[in-house]
Amino acid sequence: MSEVRALVAGHGEFAAGLVSAVQQITGRGSVFRAISARDLSGVDLEALIRRTIEESGARVVFTDLQAGSCTMAARRVLRDRQDVLFVAGANLPMLLDFALSSDPDPVQAASHAMERGRAAISNIAAPKAQSPKPRAAS
Repeated sequence: MSEVRALVAGHGEFAAGLVSAVQQITGRGSVFRAISARDLSGVDLEALIRRTIEESGARVVFTDLQAGSCTMAARRVLRDRQDVLFVAGANLPMLLDFALSSDPDPVQAASHAMERGRAAISNIAAPKAQSPKPRAAS
């Protein structure tokens, strides 16, 4: 599977790092195109997302932060692209599920992947620290 089905956009190397991890784990990183917001204005980022959707045919855009610059740019693009699904808050389990999906519809694959991404979030609490025993007076 080598066609780009989704974009992953984020700050710094977030997107490239996730795509690299998907590639290392599954060998299917090529279903994603990574976009970094580094050194881009909101207008430039919007234009890059729009152009990448058009060039790649991607039907899904995953972003890192709900109120981040990538998300804001993607929302502006998607106002006139109702054929593309937008997902904020991407994580590795979500992208792994998407990459491994056999569903031919990327939007349906992303819907399932969102559930997997939510389910993968957990709180693994450390054992409560024991209070130090008081010292005997000397």
